[in-house]
Parts: sequence; structure tokens; C-alpha cells
Amino acid sequence: MREVLDDLMGWWQAGETVGMGTVVATWRSAPRPAGASMLVGPDGTAVGSVSGGCVEGAVYEEAKKVVDTGVPALERYGVSDDDAFAVGLTCGGILDVFVESVSRESFPELGQVGDSVRRHEPVAVVTCVAGPDERVGRRLVVWPDRASGTLGLQRLDDSVSADARGMLAAGRTGILHVGHDGERRGDDLSLFVNALAPAPRMVVFGAIDFAAAVARVGAFLGYRVTVCDARPIFATPKRFPEAHEVVVEWPHRYLQAEVDAGRIDERTALCVLTHDPKFDVPLLEVALRLPVAYVGAMGSRRTHGEREERLREAGLAEGAIARLSSPIGLDLGARTPEETAVSIAAEIIAGRWGGSGERLASIDGPIHRTAER
Repeated sequence: MREVLDDLMGWWQAGETVGMGTVVATWRSAPRPAGASMLVGPDGTAVGSVSGGCVEGAVYEEAKKVVDTGVPALERYGVSDDDAFAVGLTCGGILDVFVESVSRESFPELGQVGDSVRRHEPVAVVTCVAGPDERVGRRLVVWPDRASGTLGLQRLDDSVSADARGMLAAGRTGILHVGHDGERRGDDLSLFVNALAPAPRMVVFGAIDFAAAVARVGAFLGYRVTVCDARPIFATPKRFPEAHEVVVEWPHRYLQAEVDAGRIDERTALCVLTHDPKFDVPLLEVALRLPVAYVGAMGSRRTHGEREERLREAGLAEGAIARLSSPIGLDLGARTPEETAVSIAAEIIAGRWGGSGERLASIDGPIHRTAER
């Protein structure tokens, strides 16, 4: 939806009805990812793409039919590699496309969605794409702190909102399968969650073996991971294959440049693994003044105490220093880099959702919490 949002909003604001096909699931070598959308405007104009040209003609015709009937449809396109060319899906992949009509009546929340995207505010659009006829096409819009619309039942809305927020926080778009009332073990309903937010960033400072493990876990959790170190002999893509980028630069200079460019936000996690004062103190002077989700620093308790004194000498207030998670991670008894990475990830997750870090078996109350940010 993001790619075609400007055109969609223009027609929507003019009170027009638009046919929209959205890729909701893919298998094998499908050419476009889930979330790719194509519009058919009231004047017959086609905008966007669901397959890079392979099945656009079929989706175009289906979209015109859906606008006429008002009945949404879930279509599957896919063939074997041997006969793909003859049928049209030349890549040989398989994709599911949900085709619906969009208007002020069918999607009253679209204006709010457009505003959120322009403000870089994370928002997820949840659409029922398969299930009973009375549920298909229903929509729920979810923000980190609120929701609008309904899938038809409050219990379902509450359950799906929690899962959608988890996917939104990770920047993940995809299908949820739930029961009629939102039971997580059910598969009565297929709900497409379109997460309209860039993946949150994790910046790992210090090109050490622990950083490789943290980068791997961060990428698994859905973060866009950057590893930064001033030493070019250590900061190489070969040593950090799971990182999305590896940067050779003094950590504090790199972080300040990213802040100035607007690429650090309140979802960003900063993991300082250098445990070298000449690197981490200037870096933490910058980091602890930022409204980011997490700042953690590796080191022993003695190192942490010395680091705190240096930060005070540098002029940081006690409130800023108190935001530092150091020694980094939760107490899991971790020893190896991989185990340490899990403990760091666990602390980040607990901070995001307000978790206590205790065993669930030993505490009462709801398992899932609503995000505060």
C-alpha cells in the first residue's frame, strides 16, 4: 500500500471507488513480496504492481469486477516452472492476491493511515482475507497505542491487536491464522497484517565475536542491523554476514551523523559492545541524550562503575545515566556469545513490552502487554 498510497489517497479524498489487489502471501520465486499493491482507478488507470508484469492483466480484470459487485476475492496465481511462461507467471512462483474495493465507505480509516505514514508513525492495517463471508473484507487499523475499526468481535479485535503490534514493532508484514474469537490455535480466519513502518534499527558498536551473535539475533527479531567499528581490519561484511550493513567509523561520529540525518528514532536499539573508554564514553555521551528505545553497554560491574564516573565528568545528568542498561542483558547465566546475545535480546523485548524478565510460571496477570511506545 505504501507504494501506491498517494494515488489511493487522491481518489479516496475525491470520493471515488478504487479496485485494489494486494499480495498477501508468496511461495518460491514469486516476483513481489507480501504487501505489494496494484490499483485500478475509476478511469481505468492501473497503478503499482503485484507481480512485475506477470499477472497484472488478470488482477486488473478481477479488480474491475470487485468494484462492480462490491464482493472481495482472494485469488491464487501460480504454476510449475515447466509451464510458467505459457500461463503468464514466468517466475514459476505462487502468490495469493486479495482484491477489494476501497472507498470512503469501505475504508473510513484510510485518512488516518495516510497521516500516520506521512508522520513516520508506525501503523498496521489488518484485513480479513479468508473466512466466513460476513468477516471477509473487514478491517482493523492498529497503532502502538490505539486501534480503529473492527473485525466483527471485540475479543477478536483485542487478540489480533496484540499480535499485530508485535508484527508492527518488528516491521513484519504477513498472514495471521486465528479462530473465530481470536484463538491463536485456530485457523478459521486468515488475517493479512500490512505493517506500514520501516523495520526498527539496531546499531551494534564494536566488531567483536559477541557483536556477530547480537547481529544475528537482531536480524532474526526483525531489526535492520548495523555493525559499526572504527577498526577496518575487524569491521568487515565477511565477519558479520547477518548484519544489513557494516560501517567503518568512530562510533560517536557515526551515531551523531545518523541522528542528524533523521535515521534514529524511538524504536532504535543501541548495543555498545566496545567496552573501551576511548570508544564507549564519547558514544554514550551521544546515545544517552537520545529518545531511543534501548541503550545497553557491555562490561563488568567494575567497568560499569568507572564508565558512570567518566559520564558524570563529561556532564551527563543522573537521569540520563540511569537509562543505561549496564552490564547489558538479563541475568540468564549466559556464557557464550550466542547465549549473551539472547540475554541482550530478552532485555530489549522486555523493555519494549513492559515485561518483568521473570519466569511466566511465577507471576500472575496477562501474558501480553500493550506497548507504551
